[in-house]
Formats: sequence, structure tokens, C-alpha cells
Amino acid sequence: MINSDKGAAYENWAKKFSAKQIAKSIIYLKEHDYANYDEFAEAVNEKRQLSDKMSESIKTAEKRLSEIAVLKKHIINYSKTKDIYVGYRKSGYSKKYLAEHEADIVIHKAAKKAFDELKLDKLPSIKALNKEYAELLSEKKANYAEYSALKKEVREMLLHKQNYEYILGIENDKSEKPEQKRSVEK
Repeated sequence: MINSDKGAAYENWAKKFSAKQIAKSIIYLKEHDYANYDEFAEAVNEKRQLSDKMSESIKTAEKRLSEIAVLKKHIINYSKTKDIYVGYRKSGYSKKYLAEHEADIVIHKAAKKAFDELKLDKLPSIKALNKEYAELLSEKKANYAEYSALKKEVREMLLHKQNYEYILGIENDKSEKPEQKRSVEK
């Protein structure tokens, strides 16, 4: 809809702009061999689902990366404070020893608690965690580059879909979400 409150010049510009966008959409549809609306709408939905799947994959990788970072921190803290905690046990859990090394003992107990929560029988090596982290990070970066391109393509397809619906005179139900538009009955 053109806002005629803005004057004749704006109205003229808006009509030309809309005509150019419609023309671009028609060219896009012909270049990509979409024969009908249903076929195009299905292609848009498939691309969106693929985009959502890739997004979920990236989020899963990010979650695991943060888990690895926390686990590495706990392993390092545990290793650094292990001798102090052994000394604390050998002192018979002396209050004096505890007062002298309280910060290190608290860090050691926190690391041990984290390992117990993760139900780790054997601590993974920092080297193995660094390797997994590097692999996940490179995978995430590759997926993110592909995801960004796919997201841009989906955005373009949605614009062309909207123009296609305008050409066909398909009305969007305002109560529905934008991605849940009514299909054309033929």
C-alpha cells in the first residue's frame, strides 16, 4: 500500500519502486525455474528448515565449546591445587592449614564438585580437550559462513515470495505468523 499522505512525488517514487521489485521477483523466479507458486513456497520452506537446522547445529557447537572451556578451567584449577589439598588431608584437616590455604582448598573442592556433577571417572587430558575445541571451532566457523549465506538467500526468497503473492493477489491472514501464509488453491 502506498502512503498518499506523503505527497505526489513520494507516491510516484513508491509506484516505480514497487514495479522494479516485482520485475526483479519475476526475473528471479524465471532464472531459478520456479513454475508455480506452490513449488516456490515449498522451496522457501525447505531453505528455511535447512537454515534452522544449521542454526541449531551452531548453537549446539557453541554450547559444547563453552562446556569444554569450563572443564579445562576446572582441570587446571584442580591440578594447581591438588598438592595443597593433599597437604590439608595429611594435616588432619587442620584449621590452621585451612586458614592459610583456604582459597586454594575452596577452588580444589569446586573443581572436584564439578567433576562429580559431570560424573567423570577419569579426567580428560587438556590436550584432548584442546583438540576437540579446535575441531568444533573450525566446524562452527565453516557452518556459520554457510549459514550466513543461506540466511541471506532465505531473506531474498521471502521477499520474492511476498512479491509473488502480491502478483497473484494472495492476501495474508494478519492473525497468522508471516511464515504461515495461506496457499493458493488451483
